[in-house]
Amino acid sequence: MFERRTFLKAVGAATGISATGADVSGACDSPRNGSPSHGRGGAHERFVGAWSGSPVPPGQSGLSRTGFEDRTLREIVHTSVGGSAVRIRLTNEYGTKGVTIDAATVGIRDTGATVLSKTNRTVTFGGEKSVFIPAGAVVYSDPIELSVEPDQDLAVSLYASAATGPATWHPLALHTTYISQRGNHTADADGDQFTNSTQSWFFLGGVDVIARKPTSTIVAFGDSITDGFNSTPGADHTWPDYLARRLTDHRSVHRSIVNAGISGNRLLHDANPGLSFGNNALARLDHDVIAQPNVSDVIILEGINDIGQYPPAVTAEQMIAGLTQIAKRVHASGSNIFAGTLTPTRGAKYGNRYDSPEGEAKREMVNRFIRTTDVFDGVIDFDAAIRDPAQPDRIRPEYDSGDHLHPNDAGYRAMADAVDLSLFKRTHRHTR
Repeated sequence: MFERRTFLKAVGAATGISATGADVSGACDSPRNGSPSHGRGGAHERFVGAWSGSPVPPGQSGLSRTGFEDRTLREIVHTSVGGSAVRIRLTNEYGTKGVTIDAATVGIRDTGATVLSKTNRTVTFGGEKSVFIPAGAVVYSDPIELSVEPDQDLAVSLYASAATGPATWHPLALHTTYISQRGNHTADADGDQFTNSTQSWFFLGGVDVIARKPTSTIVAFGDSITDGFNSTPGADHTWPDYLARRLTDHRSVHRSIVNAGISGNRLLHDANPGLSFGNNALARLDHDVIAQPNVSDVIILEGINDIGQYPPAVTAEQMIAGLTQIAKRVHASGSNIFAGTLTPTRGAKYGNRYDSPEGEAKREMVNRFIRTTDVFDGVIDFDAAIRDPAQPDRIRPEYDSGDHLHPNDAGYRAMADAVDLSLFKRTHRHTR
């Protein structure tokens, strides 16, 4: 680990403040109060997104509805990029009341709920170990000294002594969240007290790092195909995960990538009440995409659920108008946006709107627009990457997870391989 003076210098250059982190097993100084710079792409802003999980409202039942009391959550997340320090973002965006997190730690995950020896760090908020999050709000932690590598699991532990009420969450984690017996177990390196588990994230919206070289963030914005539905749990085989590894290996492109996919999400309409599919893409664009740190690029893959599953029905023209509005707003924020073509749906097992002549006509019309318009800064042809050449309205059998709508691991890898990394060598050509 680099010396503390080096860390403080890096934090000062990145945020304009000084801070210290600590191993929770020993005495330490507390971070000084302050807040990071909010400039986008400036000399003093080096935080980039290493992981995100787009929040949705609580479900009608289950842990998101009941919330937690006198429990510690140990949530496992996977980094797309490394750095010399981390901060976490906590969210109560869909809570019905304020929530107090009494203690939090972050460390390198070993196996299961175990944290790698001597890596578990106390997380502070303005120098304090606890933080109150009003209903509808988001809070950032102080920078915490922790050397993080790309393609690595972190364990973020959160303890709430009082009942939280319904919890803002991300249902499809594809990683295990461990739930403790009663009490504050954030400082525990072993996982002995974490006897229950689920595969969703709660109250945790993002993890950012201070990159070791100038880096910016790509946001993958989409639905279940971006969220990674039907990929292997715990394997990090979503297409953004595979793309993150390509970016790490391609040393001339300095980008992180965060996943802003929500299963069931739609471009133009919210899901039916009680379904945890999130607000429509236009409504969640600001807080799920534009508010990510140091965003240079957005990849959007949205619209297949507008075609396929939920009322009200929409036209291809309405979908094109929605995609155009998203492009305009991303450009206004100063970032580039690349559009992914909608992937095949023939034989999909989730309702006949996906697999219908009308639905296919809409998909083809939207894809023609994406391939020919100058609204976007480039096209990523996900459709061409995984379709069956003999039946272009179907996913290739070797890429089909079995539901004829979502790719399997090999299909998600093919999608990531379809991304031309030279797209990200372009400079920002858009200004606010």
